[in-house]
Amino acid sequence: MAERAARAGGTVARQAFRGDLQVDTKADKTDPVTEADRDAQRQVVATIRAEFPDDAVVGEEDAVPVGTDASEQLVDRVPETGDAWVVDPIDGTANFARELRLWTTSVAAVVDGEAVAAVSYLPAHGELYAAGGEGATRDGDALAVSDRADPETFVVGLTGRYRPDDTGTFGDTCGALLDRLGDLRRLGSMQATLAFVASGGLEAVVATEEQSPWDTLAGVHLVREAGGVVTDLEGDRWAVDSGGLVASNGEAHEAVLAAVRAGLDG
Repeated sequence: MAERAARAGGTVARQAFRGDLQVDTKADKTDPVTEADRDAQRQVVATIRAEFPDDAVVGEEDAVPVGTDASEQLVDRVPETGDAWVVDPIDGTANFARELRLWTTSVAAVVDGEAVAAVSYLPAHGELYAAGGEGATRDGDALAVSDRADPETFVVGLTGRYRPDDTGTFGDTCGALLDRLGDLRRLGSMQATLAFVASGGLEAVVATEEQSPWDTLAGVHLVREAGGVVTDLEGDRWAVDSGGLVASNGEAHEAVLAAVRAGLDG
């Protein structure tokens, strides 16, 4: 179902991609949203509800299928117990709005607060990353995290939003990662960046602040199922309410954590 829902929503988003978009903003001028985000989420939720009408759904946007009543609205947090679905209709809306092709439609199936299946679909690339409980795949082919063990060769994705008053933290974090590791990427889609760790294209991903469940749960499950490690900034197992995220191939996770801490300590 996660794959079917992600493909359905991703198809809606792809049809609007590089079209005539009305771009609005949410939290600030660098936090865009489009009607394609809402339309794609409506399609994802409708696809899920057709088979699982009573499951909770957590979605990024304030959009549910036309005709649903109040009892079928989205919930605003991942339930600690029971079945739920977590949806990001377009992860990387800023890329989407700028006609850049790196964005995903991501869906995670969650039981008692833990992801049990996840899909990140890259409609503009035609790639689909998926994980159940027996490994991760890309377009049906098995994935494994990178086997690099020398942290000085690591390529790390830095994710999350940074506001003007965070420039010191951002700069210090970048400097520490570059000083202790290999190179950095900032790709504009957290779910895609996590998928690239799962596929071995990146060795690690870092987010220094707490992230939304729709930005993380699917990708975290992909990384873990591909053999990687995901913790909070202290090295404890990452959970949806953790105050930061570090995902890696597991070969030198402590070195990545040490670099992050050095950056945050300034």
